[in-house]
Amino acid sequence: MAKEKDSKETKKSDYGSSSIQVLEGLDPVRKRPGMYIGSTGPDGLHHLIWEIFDNSRDEAMGGYCDHIEVALLPGNRIRVVDNGRGIPTDIHPKTKVSALETIMTTLHAGGKFGGEDSGYKVSGGLHGVGASVVNALSVHTKVIVHRDGGKFEQEYTIGKPKAKVKKVGASSYRGTIVIFEPDIEIFKTIEFTWNRIVKHLREQAYLVKNVRITTIDARGYDKKIDTDSAIYLKDLGLQVPSQSFYFEGGIISMVAHYNRDHKPVQKNIFYVEKQYEDVNVEIALQYIDDMVTNIVPFANNIYNPEGGMHITGFKTALTRTINTYNKKNNIMKEAEGGFTGDDVLEGLTAVVSVKLPEIQFEGQTKAKLGSPEARGAVESVFGEAFSEFLEENPDDAKTIIQKMVLALRARKAAKAAKDSILRKGALEGFTLPGKLADCQSKSAEESELFIVEGDSAGGTAKQGRDRRTQAILPLRGKILNVEKSRIDKMLASQEIKNFVIALGTSISDTFDLSKIRYHKVVIATDADVDGSHIRTLLLTLIFRYFKPIIDAGYIYIAQPPLYKIQQGKKVFYTYTEDEKNQVLKDLGIHDEDISEGEEEAPEEGEEIKAKKVPGVKIQRYKGLGEMNAEELWETTMDPTKRILKQVTIEDAQEADKIFDILMGSDVPSRKAFIQSNAKMANIDA
Repeated sequence: MAKEKDSKETKKSDYGSSSIQVLEGLDPVRKRPGMYIGSTGPDGLHHLIWEIFDNSRDEAMGGYCDHIEVALLPGNRIRVVDNGRGIPTDIHPKTKVSALETIMTTLHAGGKFGGEDSGYKVSGGLHGVGASVVNALSVHTKVIVHRDGGKFEQEYTIGKPKAKVKKVGASSYRGTIVIFEPDIEIFKTIEFTWNRIVKHLREQAYLVKNVRITTIDARGYDKKIDTDSAIYLKDLGLQVPSQSFYFEGGIISMVAHYNRDHKPVQKNIFYVEKQYEDVNVEIALQYIDDMVTNIVPFANNIYNPEGGMHITGFKTALTRTINTYNKKNNIMKEAEGGFTGDDVLEGLTAVVSVKLPEIQFEGQTKAKLGSPEARGAVESVFGEAFSEFLEENPDDAKTIIQKMVLALRARKAAKAAKDSILRKGALEGFTLPGKLADCQSKSAEESELFIVEGDSAGGTAKQGRDRRTQAILPLRGKILNVEKSRIDKMLASQEIKNFVIALGTSISDTFDLSKIRYHKVVIATDADVDGSHIRTLLLTLIFRYFKPIIDAGYIYIAQPPLYKIQQGKKVFYTYTEDEKNQVLKDLGIHDEDISEGEEEAPEEGEEIKAKKVPGVKIQRYKGLGEMNAEELWETTMDPTKRILKQVTIEDAQEADKIFDILMGSDVPSRKAFIQSNAKMANIDA
């Protein structure tokens, strides 16, 4: 932690206890934590770190701090330190206790409600609940403040102070250290993900220029760490994983980072930063030779996965500016009718960041920006600057518009294809695929669609299913890799066409989640390399064109057993080698007792491999087609016994990147990914 600099002492020197405004109490937090941090699962757990980090980040945005460190400590503890001004420790005029205690124990108490008079011109934590909510949901919290030549500290248990704030010594440093341990009674499972934390902090380093952000994973460190006296743990020389981020280029570097594995369409990355009334607008963008769109929105450095007003303004200005430039310069007559919003977004990577003194989010987790003034500010600033960029960079402008013409052609071809097979609003009366064995129920809530590999598995599944609620759609072979194909070519594939019609949602601009025919779509492929490939191709299709179905929680992966162990009338199904070995051990059978037996008689043309021991039959399944109808029902389809894995997306950006690398046309990137992750693969030889 650096010593105070004179240049920073002159800024907002009146930041004291009177800056802290109190709105209401803290009691509701433990009763309904999801209202404040979104959930009590992994997202909510990590949200605790973001809330404390955001306070330090806001100090950096105000110019009071240039180094933030986040450390994971043994015992599920998190430590966040900055060299900002330090939380005020004098007595608050309204609460009559220390301002530090007020901030840490009172909901909606903070220095971010009173505009510039509060000491924060711009803040991500306007709602002011961060520190107090983290404190309330932690079994133990400790805050150490270096300020005004002294070192102050206070400890808390489940949000309640153990004692008053006390001065424990003199200090020539300044800043705040927060150490907290999430409450296991609230979160049930406490497991922080290192890569997730690193990604978030790297992202923040791009957004706050000239601020160093360090993260340390000391969870496995087996010696005592001096967390109270040490300022930055990185200075202790611990032999633990750590990363440090510092970017002078800001969001320009961020766009370059996202596009590092892609071929750019434009040579120069567009960038603008400008103040429009009370809104600071900062945007960087670059087009790449790809079909996906990656728009990353931030408001006061808070990531908004659901976008909001700033993204609405950005898309409006982008479409208008491109069409105006093309018409004015008569570059592509083919686009005389104008590009649509979808045309201009294809292949775009953009970071849109706005900063407002009074900000409105839709919900405490800040997923969507609701401030209407952001839309007008972005439209004005970006529209003017991007128009100038196109005029000043005619080569880039031409290649960008050529890229959009390709998108326009594909859109028209796709429309023709969809008009022939997926007429809008006609799906209810459309003939369902001949291979689909539909269920009797018309209620999507109770209906399930099993997508199986091949006619053999399809036949078995049709015999073994519950006809009332379970539908079966067999696929013939491997479907088209949609990562390398536009939608018109994709819809020419009979297998994909069958899948789209069976779902009932339509696709692309006519997609409607409310028309889905099944609330469980179960991918049931064989437990071999081909089965894994088919599953990956299906997930790529669903992620690219039906992502709302994943978001709704409707996609599942079946987990058929690997082994059937039978001793007399007793039957055991096991899903892993370890489970198989444990069952055999429980039956009193050891490895030396097992000998290779003759292969059992094939069923339905499939070869069944088996091992025999006296009185025990061990059967290894390599595909669903090897099971008879009764076995498939008992192990994979019976809702009371089966195991299904629900497909979720924790990080859409990372998922997008991985699908692009693994299923796209960039061979060197795919090779590098496979080489670096090969040790994580499970090989079934």
